[in-house]
Amino acid sequence: MPLDFPNDHFRFAPIFEAYLKCPSKYWLLFLGEKGDANIYTAFALVPWDEFKRIRPLLVLLTVAAAGSEWQLGLPAAAAVELLHNFSLIHDDIQDQSHLRRGRETVWVRWGIAQALNAGDTLFTLAQIALLRLEETVSSEVAMQALHVFQQASLSLTQGQYLDLAYEARGDLSLEAYWPMVSGKTAALLSACTQIGALAAQAQPTACEAYRLFGRLLGLAFQAQDDLLGIWGDEALTGKSAQSDLISGKKSLPVLYGLAKHDAFAKRWTNGPLAAAEVPGLARLLEEEGARDFVQDQANQLTDQALDALAEAQPQGEAGQALFSLAKRLLSRQG
Repeated sequence: MPLDFPNDHFRFAPIFEAYLKCPSKYWLLFLGEKGDANIYTAFALVPWDEFKRIRPLLVLLTVAAAGSEWQLGLPAAAAVELLHNFSLIHDDIQDQSHLRRGRETVWVRWGIAQALNAGDTLFTLAQIALLRLEETVSSEVAMQALHVFQQASLSLTQGQYLDLAYEARGDLSLEAYWPMVSGKTAALLSACTQIGALAAQAQPTACEAYRLFGRLLGLAFQAQDDLLGIWGDEALTGKSAQSDLISGKKSLPVLYGLAKHDAFAKRWTNGPLAAAEVPGLARLLEEEGARDFVQDQANQLTDQALDALAEAQPQGEAGQALFSLAKRLLSRQG
């Protein structure tokens, strides 16, 4: 989504110019040594999207808000974007998704084996990029950041495991949702803000407040994403509003509906859904209160995230931009 912040809240245009170029800088380290023209095309299909690079933006804004020069965080900004896109390539294989952001997915164009190679390469390059914090900050900070990064990578994989495993289970409670999205979404956003604070060499209490802000923001982001996955405008979200229900995804609205044991739950447990049923099921789910429940959860989590950010005492225009970003993520329609 375009992040068109009001001029009085956001004057960090150089940040955008820098981080938009960052990921390609690092994967070209790999491409430049291989001499195979086809691999350039394969990596061109990696789903970089300048309007959805929330993660590197969080890193750089946190560095600046924590009192340092945002440029020092560029290695970490590149690393989190590379890691995120690694996860998308592998997710598309696991979900058998043919399109992402309107383009063929890497595995569809080049096959599963080469898609795995592309994803694994991005994962490795992400760590190489992150270690360049040695050059911009210090070796000690680079090692601290790498520890956070590796923990986030593990949590991300655990969250994806739960997401896949939940598809075959019919006994899930609402409480089961939060461990899944804590790993799948919140872990990386939490790492973005924590690593940004580390790169700024902020005090431990501030680092923890930024970490908590990122985690809560990630939970709110995923709840809102689940809402848009059923009731969003396809022209804005770039994905079918039918896919989440047809695929059997155990999103927050679905788990709420199942917990009600009402008409939605009865139909859901009665076998796969046909595409023609989806609009009616979405209306039924809304009538049973799922949409309001999910929006309320997203609102509460966003308020908690903003409280955590206030505890970090972010500075200057970058701090204002972090507050604005959190609010815009909640109100987004795509």
